[in-house]
Amino acid sequence: MLPSIAAIVLAYLIGSISFAVVVSKAMGLADPRSYGSGNPGATNVLRTGNRKAAVLTLIGDAAKGAVAVLAAKAAAPTFGFGATVIVLVGLAAFIGHLFPVFHRFAGGKGVATAAGVLLALDLVLGLATLATWVIVAFFFRYSSLAALAAAVFAPLYQVFLFGPSAGSLAIVAMSLLLIWRHRSNITKLIAGTESRIGQKKRSQPEG
Repeated sequence: MLPSIAAIVLAYLIGSISFAVVVSKAMGLADPRSYGSGNPGATNVLRTGNRKAAVLTLIGDAAKGAVAVLAAKAAAPTFGFGATVIVLVGLAAFIGHLFPVFHRFAGGKGVATAAGVLLALDLVLGLATLATWVIVAFFFRYSSLAALAAAVFAPLYQVFLFGPSAGSLAIVAMSLLLIWRHRSNITKLIAGTESRIGQKKRSQPEG
């Protein structure tokens, strides 16, 4: 029990590292929480026009979710982690991104971290969910809409591929949290005021 709890707590701490903030500071850019949507994520960092910073943020946020899950998988034989613990580790990393202890619990919306978690849990599941995001983003140019579509389909893919399980509940929880974090985007999509991918930053945070 203790190793499982330690793994979940460690995953949360890993998820709490905000690469949008870290990368922006390292590259001399404005704090991503001070412009655009105010969201510390790759899409908002892209509004600075610095694609390198956005890519590094995307990779970092996805990697922390994947690293947490892969580390739990590697430690499973030693500590007896079952599938449920591994999925909870992924969920903890995702929650860490949303509510990071290192940044006063003001985190991002979790799209990249969720993708990293899903890819590490199962490659097919992750790629199917990622493909959904890419297709919607390509045709509609809204990162938030693509994220919402991926969040809806991820649990369906999981059940279709592996059947209902504890992992299904964790992925449903992750999807619901992701949708909840995008509630302001849903309002903007309906109103037609949502920013498109690559749109330059505004002087003040939206909303």
